[in-house]
Amino acid sequence: MPIALFVLGLTVFSLGTTEFMIAGLLPELAAGFGISLPHAGLLISLFAVGVVIGAPTMTVLTSRVPKKATLVALLAVFVLGESLAAMAPSYGVLLTARVITAVSHGAFFGIGAVVAANLVPQEKKARAIAIMFGGLTIATIAGVPLGTFIGQQFGWRTTFWAVAVLGLLSLVGLGTLLPHQPRDEQPSIRSELSAFANPKVWLALATTMLSQAGLYAAYTYVAPLLTNVTGFPETAVAPLLLLFGIGSFLGTVLGGRFADRRLMSTLTVGLVLLSGMLLLFDVTAHNEVTMIATLGLFGVAGFLINPALQTRVMDESEGAPTLSSASNISAFNIGNALGPWLAGLGIGAGHGYLAPSRIGAALAGTALLTALLGMVADRRERRSAVLRAADGEPYTRALVMANHSSGHGNFDAPA
Repeated sequence: MPIALFVLGLTVFSLGTTEFMIAGLLPELAAGFGISLPHAGLLISLFAVGVVIGAPTMTVLTSRVPKKATLVALLAVFVLGESLAAMAPSYGVLLTARVITAVSHGAFFGIGAVVAANLVPQEKKARAIAIMFGGLTIATIAGVPLGTFIGQQFGWRTTFWAVAVLGLLSLVGLGTLLPHQPRDEQPSIRSELSAFANPKVWLALATTMLSQAGLYAAYTYVAPLLTNVTGFPETAVAPLLLLFGIGSFLGTVLGGRFADRRLMSTLTVGLVLLSGMLLLFDVTAHNEVTMIATLGLFGVAGFLINPALQTRVMDESEGAPTLSSASNISAFNIGNALGPWLAGLGIGAGHGYLAPSRIGAALAGTALLTALLGMVADRRERRSAVLRAADGEPYTRALVMANHSSGHGNFDAPA
């Protein structure tokens, strides 16, 4: 694999660390600015809003700029935002810095995924995306706990400075190691928008949003589940979350390999596993041994689908993948916000700490339905290709057109 892919992974590690580390630093930030914890929590929710809005907006605004130059510029804005956050004299300035960082964060993920896929042959596309997104899973394993530790020991500003330095190193790496992509390869805004005329793009975006909502509905409240239901001491939560993180990394790696062979099969099987693992919490949450095993497998199942989710959207936007890729990042973040909100409603209604996993299973099951609808649409396209061939259109040409819409040539179901 090209070394530029691993530079993209390092960059995503920095982006992922700054996205999630705030949760561990909320007490320090609230105390530092003299505000309440819920008020400080706006640093998380407004970051998600910035990603949702910024990813497609920045992609459209930079559509005529070569992708390498766009990524370098976005990363420079990210470093600027982290530096501003580290120096923030007031809560308002810190909030502004977080929004600036979020806008560049979302667009970088969307455009970076397209660049990662372009660095490798077609049959390795999902693995390339998995390497890039692997930086995010490593951030959950190491970056977030380390960022929280640094902030607690040396002050929260030190954590932002550390991430800014990582971003600067990534900036140098991208500038020197990422191949240049000529401007004439950039599709027009009209062609990018035309991708959304394909219903399968919307099905793919819905699958992303619903699956992530299911995942994060359960994950957000896993700590009180472990302590209040399973009976683990609070000191065991961090090692158990590390186990989940290791599982998520393994799931991302396996998901990239499987998706390159059978994209839609990987996605649907992964969603079945995710739904099953979430339902399994009801059975295993009352025993420490079974809960440990379930938590690790939950991490694998939750992230097994991610490379397929991103690749599916890009495949269905053949010739104009950048805006839809960025929109998929928005879908990820909408799901990340929707799931915990619904789970919180379940807990607030008195259904206990197993309510999030049950709600998550329902959301993941709905995501499975949208994925299956996408597979039905794929079958119809292949059947249409056969009919067009019967009417005189060259069969090979018709079939290749259908293959592009069903997982870059890998059949997952017979026509």
